[in-house]
Amino acid sequence: MFTVGVISFAEDAAAPNLVERVGQMFSTEGIFSKAKNFEYRPQQQQMAVAVARALADKTHLIVEAGTGVGKSFAYLVPAILHAVAQNKKAVICTHTINLQEQLAEKDLPLLKQIVGVDFTFAMLKGRSNYLCTRRLQKAMQQADALFTSPEVAELRRIYEWSQNTHDGSLSDFDEEPDPRVWEQVCSERGLCTPKKCGHASEFAKTGSTCFFQRARQRILGADVLVLNHTLFFTLLNGVDTDQEGGVLFKNDFVIFDEAHTVEQVAARHIGVSVSSGQLRYSLQRLWNPRTEKGLLSVLRKGTSVKAVADVLEHGDAFFSKVEEACEGLIRTTATDAGTAGDADEAKGGRGDAGRPWKELRIRRPDLVEDTLTLSLHRLREEVAGLIQATEDKDTGEELMECNRRLTELRLAVQTFLKQEAEDHVYWVERGGRSQRNLTLNAAPVDVADHLRVRLFESGTSVILTSATLAMKSGTSVTAPPVAASGGRSTEGRRAGPGPLDYIAKRVGGESAHQLQVGSPFDYEKQVRLFVAGKMPDPRDSGYETALIAQIERFVKATHGKAFVLFTNTRLMQSVAGRMESFFANLGIECFVQGTGTPRSTLLEKFKENVDSVLFGTDSFWQGVDVPGEALSNVIITRLPFAVPDHPLVQARLERIEARGGNSFFEFSLPEAVLKFRQGVGRLIRTATDQGIVVVLDNRVLTKRYGQTFLDAIPKCPMEVV
Repeated sequence: MFTVGVISFAEDAAAPNLVERVGQMFSTEGIFSKAKNFEYRPQQQQMAVAVARALADKTHLIVEAGTGVGKSFAYLVPAILHAVAQNKKAVICTHTINLQEQLAEKDLPLLKQIVGVDFTFAMLKGRSNYLCTRRLQKAMQQADALFTSPEVAELRRIYEWSQNTHDGSLSDFDEEPDPRVWEQVCSERGLCTPKKCGHASEFAKTGSTCFFQRARQRILGADVLVLNHTLFFTLLNGVDTDQEGGVLFKNDFVIFDEAHTVEQVAARHIGVSVSSGQLRYSLQRLWNPRTEKGLLSVLRKGTSVKAVADVLEHGDAFFSKVEEACEGLIRTTATDAGTAGDADEAKGGRGDAGRPWKELRIRRPDLVEDTLTLSLHRLREEVAGLIQATEDKDTGEELMECNRRLTELRLAVQTFLKQEAEDHVYWVERGGRSQRNLTLNAAPVDVADHLRVRLFESGTSVILTSATLAMKSGTSVTAPPVAASGGRSTEGRRAGPGPLDYIAKRVGGESAHQLQVGSPFDYEKQVRLFVAGKMPDPRDSGYETALIAQIERFVKATHGKAFVLFTNTRLMQSVAGRMESFFANLGIECFVQGTGTPRSTLLEKFKENVDSVLFGTDSFWQGVDVPGEALSNVIITRLPFAVPDHPLVQARLERIEARGGNSFFEFSLPEAVLKFRQGVGRLIRTATDQGIVVVLDNRVLTKRYGQTFLDAIPKCPMEVV
């Protein structure tokens, strides 16, 4: 009998060699034991064996692996062995660029030297990241008609860069190019294809093969493919839904790391989104009235220029009407309108009274009259005529791509106005520097059904992992009530609700086996938890002063070295302003998110200045890795309950209440707990890290749900202050 942790597998014909081999590799006598700095971790071995079992059985797995488990190797090793042995492609998806680069530039090259099998890997970026040499040559020929003189200079810079670049992607630039110029020379579907850009005749014409087509060949031939969640779901939208035995490719399997973000990323890419900025950008590719440049300048077609001008005019008028209609809904009250629906619309997406709205839910079709899609259709017909008439094949293909975009824009506007899709929520979003860019959005209230079909019923294994997926800290093994087709049961079959059930239901993965392995770190020795026993209500006038006093107390205790995590940007900025003299007197620097400095720069400055403090909101609660002394103190100012003002969140809460459920306990609380776990998880990143976690929200002590938050983090000494 081969035993790992609490899972046992019989050594018989039913137990695949992959499972045994992976278990042995991660054992105290395995191949990794001979590697420098290897430390045997039973949690890592247990996870690796579970991943191997899922791949061998073509079943699914959701696994939470605490910080320090070494989950990257735990899924990469079985993925590599299985991909090579079965001639499959391992698709590895991450949420952050940092992890994507770590896998492709550090972990996979190292494993190539260790695992004992020959495999290839590639990191996939979106095609618009790559230069298309054929489009570059054409843009150089038409530069005077397409670009202004500064843009022509930028085009020359791109050309000079193309002669020396290694991979022909944006990441190879010291200073990224002007987006308008880059859009004319980057790879685009329909314009950059193997037939057009990968052929030997193209090499003879341009002197080099297209950078994207080179990358594509590496991707198609790779055993392991690394990409991010955003690109994955973008590509998934273009894959035939009838494809069997694979998700993105016909013979692949998928592993999602940082899987706690899968639902939110998927929701952004399923549905419709069309903005005033997108419309103007697509039209100006044909003709820019201000610069008098564009594809129509190449063709010198005055009548078509008029058609573009008409759509630009209709587009501006249409989105102005949308904004007026939204402002009207904001002003409408339940009393004025006489209906509860309008009252909900009036408050949906709005903050405090008088504040500009950012997202506004639209509950009825025909928010405004459709004065746009007819002019878009007429322009498409005009451009179609130009395509037929032009003798320049390349220019004709550029026009066809423009028409494809116009078609997508037209359909998106119609979809939003009609509101015909069932179980979708519709909203208008306002953004951009001047808050004048309006976006019309439609998305499914629940992505579980979509993901269940596209991922978990695809005929191949799908594995999700993260350090924070469960509602309770600990170690457990569970299996679905009914084993997935072709699967075998494991020990530890579920007798009741499992800690990973929440995430499984959110992503449609109820058929997946579940595994939770704890962290190997000694939190009882490495962490001390402080909880505020008494704090004023945030609505009280003395709340901010009390909050500042507590932050000062604990910042002094560690002399900086602290993340202070907020849930409210205005409060964070107010507190930061009032504490300027405190930090100055203490002689430490305080970095504040949202003050103009990019997030990545703030983080690097914080790491370099060991005694500094960083005030952050949403994006600093997760995906941030600061090992060592620089981060010795994480102060959580408020439990991270999301304000239910986003239309998608509103709709999810309403759906739960409509079926008689409790939206707080079924959605709001689990989401807050998972984010809380992410925030606390910023502190301990290595076995030698030490520090304190401070929770300045006494609801963890006074509310009946408070213990849920405390149970969700690793056990450590706690003191109420």
